[in-house]
Amino acid sequence: MDVHEGLSRSAWECKYHVVFIPKCRRRTLYEPLRRHLGEVFRKLAPQKKSRIEEGHLMPGRAPMLISIAPKYAVSQVIGFIKGKSAIHLVDISKMVWSRMVALGVLIQY
Repeated sequence: MDVHEGLSRSAWECKYHVVFIPKCRRRTLYEPLRRHLGEVFRKLAPQKKSRIEEGHLMPGRAPMLISIAPKYAVSQVIGFIKGKSAIHLVDISKMVWSRMVALGVLIQY
């Protein structure tokens, strides 16, 4: 059940619980936007060798569990996903993400 990624002598499982929040805490993530955002997040994550394990788009926030390889800094991957998804959001709904991100860590070696 536990699938660890790794090299010949090492294995890792780095998962981070991340919560994106819309600017000014607006509850703007509604149904058509939710479907589009989930698709955007899943397309952006593999570009930085990461994987979205699970996520729930709620009206006021977007919590997700993301698996990131130790090669990449967490801030680099989160900044990339947040920035590119904000470009899609501005085109659709004139909404952007808040600067703050809540982060929880689960790392196993």
